[in-house]
Amino acid sequence: MNPLSRRTVLASGAGFAAANALRARSTIPAANRARALADLPPGQPGKDYTPVVTPNGATLPWKLVDGVGGGAVKVYHLVAEPVTHEFAPGLEAECWGYNGRVHGPTIEAVEGDRIRIYVTNKLGAPTTVHWHGILLLNGMDGVGGLNQKVIRPGETFRYEFPLIQHGTYMYHSHHDEMTQMALGMLGLIVIHPRTPTRPRPDRDYAFMLSEWKIVPGTRRPDPNEMTDFNVLTLNARVFPGTAPIVARVGERVRLRFGNLSAMDHHPIHLHGYYFTLVETDGGEIPEAGRWPETTVLVNVGSTRTVELVADAPGDWAMHCHMTHHVMNQMGHEIPNMIGLRPGDLDGKVQRLLPDYMTMGQEGMGDMAEMGMRVPKNSIAMVGGTGPFDPITMGGMFTILKVREELEEGVDPGWYPYPEGTVATNATSAELARDGVEVDSTHAPIETGGHHHGGG
Repeated sequence: MNPLSRRTVLASGAGFAAANALRARSTIPAANRARALADLPPGQPGKDYTPVVTPNGATLPWKLVDGVGGGAVKVYHLVAEPVTHEFAPGLEAECWGYNGRVHGPTIEAVEGDRIRIYVTNKLGAPTTVHWHGILLLNGMDGVGGLNQKVIRPGETFRYEFPLIQHGTYMYHSHHDEMTQMALGMLGLIVIHPRTPTRPRPDRDYAFMLSEWKIVPGTRRPDPNEMTDFNVLTLNARVFPGTAPIVARVGERVRLRFGNLSAMDHHPIHLHGYYFTLVETDGGEIPEAGRWPETTVLVNVGSTRTVELVADAPGDWAMHCHMTHHVMNQMGHEIPNMIGLRPGDLDGKVQRLLPDYMTMGQEGMGDMAEMGMRVPKNSIAMVGGTGPFDPITMGGMFTILKVREELEEGVDPGWYPYPEGTVATNATSAELARDGVEVDSTHAPIETGGHHHGGG
């Protein structure tokens, strides 16, 4: 993509009347590029790009209409409205979103397309939409009070601009941002390149990263929270409610991540693979500047795009590596119970609270299989079904499932491990063969540890 200065963006995105004036006088390369793009037909899925998949989400439909002065325009319609949203089975919240979804549907287009987006406000409060990272005219930037009047309840506003860049971007409310974004008013924008410099992916997945405070037993996210976020989401879902992503062996996979969390950056880690960081929200990274990673840090307000070839079959974990971000509805003020020796405390307390059980003295792992009752409209801190044991994670966690064969649109189930390829109990014969001596005594944590003195 050619570098674009703010001046050339203003010139090249200036609408049809200004574009005609531009044709008469411009010698700016970026403006010439914008003019050339304007003469291209609208990009079509399958023909010009591999459609992006937003797991647990959707893509916003569009239609073509004739543009003023010629050419075609892609028309979209976003509806801001209250949404009852499920984060995972057992946890719902009363949120705000777009088109009946949290987060809003992904807007997908192609570099050179001219797009027109109508925004209807069905909320009880004013709103706007900001097109985060998009190069456009100032009056379309969507900051309430600064660039436009707010969209009042019942009103519909029109945004229109040509797309003179490609990459992964975002949209979100830019009026009372703390409240409206915390309640779910955000989404992804994917602009495919008109002339790709890299091979087209076989699978193109997009994820929005976000965080919420939902007090156990309540139904409304708290937009005033600043530190104690307890619901950390991939596309507004938490494990075990996140959909897996799939690929056939040998396919090229593109993973797009956008982060509109209130406060936290997210290091997204993929097991079993290294990938290449190929794009930021500022555009493509030149090939000489790319590097391999197994974890990509997605900063607040940023997007990152990585690519890999699916050459290792299996079920591979993908998750945020902030350890509290792979738990659900965990309160940061929970007392530290590790090593506690409860004695007969449970029996004494159960005389008053029959369901009481001391927990956490050996960590949180057992909570995944205890099946203990939680407050209404809440879910366990950790735990999802696994092929061997419960998976002791929640929050920002999903699975990349790579198979030799796939039935499109169908979860392939758990990976069928070839015999001899799963870590398991070592036999006495194996230990003897390799000269490994094991002291098999075991002391529970609550009895205390061994004290090692120094001489």
